[in-house]
Amino acid sequence: MANCEHVNHINPNVQARTQGCEECEKTGQRWVALRRCLTCGHVGCCDSSAGRHATARFNETGHAVMQAHDGGDWKWCYVDRAYV
Repeated sequence: MANCEHVNHINPNVQARTQGCEECEKTGQRWVALRRCLTCGHVGCCDSSAGRHATARFNETGHAVMQAHDGGDWKWCYVDRAYV
């Protein structure tokens, strides 16, 4: 695991805004796995999903650190391209 200055932007009280991928729920797309932004709570589908909405959200907002929405213990920083 890497040291990452972006973990300083994690909101310790962030709550998921939806149960599934926000964009896929609107369009009826299916997802493989879900990722939750640890800055704003956006839930998006992973890069193995057709929509790749979690990465799209990072590209749109710059919110760097996400976590598996199923409660997995790992975190990923898009900027550093590393687990943190």
